[in-house]
Amino acid sequence: MLYLKLLVLFPGLVAATQTPLPNSMHLSSSLARFPNHRVRIKQSSFCDPTYLDVDKGAKHLFFYFFESRKDPAKDDVIIWINGGPGCSSAMGLLMELGPCSIDMKNASSNGTIWNPYGWNQEANIFFLDQPQTIDTTEGAAKNVYTFISLFFESFPQFAGRALHLSGESYGGRYLPVFASEIYDQKQLAKAQGRQILNLQSVIIGNGITDISTLYPGRYEIECSIAALEVPFQSISACVRMKAALPRCQRLMRTSCIEQFDAIDCRAAVNFCDAELSTGMWASGRNVYDISKMCVGDGLCHEENGVITKYLSDPALRELLGVDPQATNFSSCSNSVGSLFNARLDKWAVPTQNYVANLLDRGIQILIYAGTYDWQCNWVANRMWVDKLEWSGQEAYAALEWADWGAGEVKQGTQGLLSFVTIRGAGHMISFFLFVGEFD
Repeated sequence: MLYLKLLVLFPGLVAATQTPLPNSMHLSSSLARFPNHRVRIKQSSFCDPTYLDVDKGAKHLFFYFFESRKDPAKDDVIIWINGGPGCSSAMGLLMELGPCSIDMKNASSNGTIWNPYGWNQEANIFFLDQPQTIDTTEGAAKNVYTFISLFFESFPQFAGRALHLSGESYGGRYLPVFASEIYDQKQLAKAQGRQILNLQSVIIGNGITDISTLYPGRYEIECSIAALEVPFQSISACVRMKAALPRCQRLMRTSCIEQFDAIDCRAAVNFCDAELSTGMWASGRNVYDISKMCVGDGLCHEENGVITKYLSDPALRELLGVDPQATNFSSCSNSVGSLFNARLDKWAVPTQNYVANLLDRGIQILIYAGTYDWQCNWVANRMWVDKLEWSGQEAYAALEWADWGAGEVKQGTQGLLSFVTIRGAGHMISFFLFVGEFD
């Protein structure tokens, strides 16, 4: 089977024909609906069959695509997006749910090992990175919709397939907005008789969606038995946090939620972080898995450093078709994170309202969370899901929680909204979530 990679050039870039192509690459014609975009394809051999997008201009969308191991001609299509904002989905690919995982024991000849539990065991999947020049989620949604449209129009064998958006962390902000853009564009496409994107569901793992519950959730993870049998945080720190929490919530409500004011909201965030987050950072624990201490870099996982070195290797960069002038791989872009933070992106817009509107239009939503995560913890997620205002709110509230063996699950008979916890798992749990499914 061919290993392919795809290059999509976005408006404002130098014409693709002006860029010399290696012998192993060829250029396709542009699509009628996207005259300022070009698609470039190159044979490759990375992990499993993959398409790769490299953009060399003002906007950069990079992705890996893997066909399903089961039945690629019939199986659904999943898009996976890591968080950050600005973090590469290569982390999810090589650390969590991709067809191969980074080799931490130097047991392989090529730096990766086969992952029998990769999500492409059951579905066609691609891992997408966002443009570096975007500073809001709503702005990124426009580019993501264009990318997905280009993908399906460039590869018509996947046209009409069920599409599922998935991701973690800041994906809790991204995905509801991206899904809403896809849904709204679908209505326009129907009216114009164009091909539609068959969006079916949104899957969010340990995400940040409703900021009103973030700090109460973090307090519970540190100071109650919501995560560990014995809380790890000192009693004195927990007493201070408990005293500060009402003021934090009041400031967030008046400055960020009920009426957004950039200056006042920034002050509220600074207060809440100072009073309710500094204790965790000072503890030295892994903010993504509180049962462990932080190792490696700021992402607290040794795999991150190994992946960074692996994807920066000149031979692999050449295999992937990376621009020789591009800098080495970085797991997260500080510039993207700074842009989003400067715009107060996750505080300025109530993302949970996107979720409610998607549910009311029949789009399935799955929220899953590991109980050891602090950053985007399960308590905060359960709080916002429980109080989400949508047409099925009362019916969802009446449901009982059930033990599914590795945690708890709450799912309605119609299956529109589901919440799953995974006991003893941290922030990056997508691999663990589906092990049981494939077994």
